Formats: sequence, structure tokens, C-alpha cells
Amino acid sequence: MDPSAAIIQDLKAKVDKTLKHLKDQLAGIRTGRASPTLVDTIRVDYYGTPTPLQQIAHVSVPEPRQLLIKPFDGSPQVLKEVERAIQKSDLGLNPQGDGKVLRLILPPLSGEQRQKLAAKVKDLTEQNRVALRNERRDANKHTDQGKKEGKLTEDQCKKVHELVDKELKAAEVRMDEVLKAKTKEILEG
Repeated sequence: MDPSAAIIQDLKAKVDKTLKHLKDQLAGIRTGRASPTLVDTIRVDYYGTPTPLQQIAHVSVPEPRQLLIKPFDGSPQVLKEVERAIQKSDLGLNPQGDGKVLRLILPPLSGEQRQKLAAKVKDLTEQNRVALRNERRDANKHTDQGKKEGKLTEDQCKKVHELVDKELKAAEVRMDEVLKAKTKEILEG
């Protein structure tokens, strides 16, 4: 494989991974509406093993501001562990159980809470921008190394640097779109 193509392909994979990571982080941030993705990051102590909540329970949205969590294993012990994991999470929600299911009722967000969440979204996005810049730096370093080792010519090196910048600009545009969409969702929720 052409060394320049390998550098660009590697960069694209890392950029896609960073964007997916950002989307996953933002999915766990609460908006005005209930969404099963809100509890995606919660891990439950399931018989001594930290297990993602969605692997041991069905999460549904019966109402716009409510999540219903029904463990597949109907034992009271599992329900207690799920409840404990939700209380430990940074969601700030108190589950209500009836012995078979848990209900998470999302109170409406105040204007101040919405502003704080919007700021958190912006901070997370900025952290991922830094990761993108680091990926650009690494790709450029590999390119320069390839030139130094004689694997790339001066023209190829310049072209790879341009492709790296183009790829990063496109990634930042996509990141801005994700940021705008999530901020709008929080502020209007």
C-alpha cells in the first residue's frame, strides 16, 4: 500500500472513532426528553460483574419524561442492583420501583440547568477537538518521517499534509453540527 494512502486511511479511522466517541458521550447527557441512551453508560453489578444496563434489562420510554427499566432476570436482587447503579450515576435521578420494574421520571430542566448542560456539551466537544488536533499532528509526523526515510517525495509529502488538513476541516464541520444539534435539543427540550 502507498505510504501516503496508509497515513490518510489511518487518520480517517481515528477521526471517525473520535466523532463516534463524542456522539456516545453526548448521548448520555440529559435533555428535556427521556431517551434510552441516557442510561447507556450505566454499569450494574450483575452477580459480581460490572455489566452494561442494556444487557440485563429492557429500557423503554412509555412517556416523554419517563424511562421504564425492566430487568430480564426478574429477581429482586437484580432490581436492587440496577436501582443502586442508577443512584450512583451522575444522572441525578431517583428510580421508583414496584418490585418488577423501575421508573425514572425526568423532572423538567430549569433554565440554569439547561445552560450548564449546554456548557458541558461544549466542553466535551472541545476535548474531542483537541483529540482531533493530536491525530492531525501524528499524521503529519508520520508523513514527515516517511519523507525523511525516502518513502515519500517532497510533492507527496505536501499533498498528504493538504489531505490531512482537508480531512480535519471536514471532521470539525461534522463536530460543529453534532454540537449545534445537541445544544438545540438541550435548550429547547
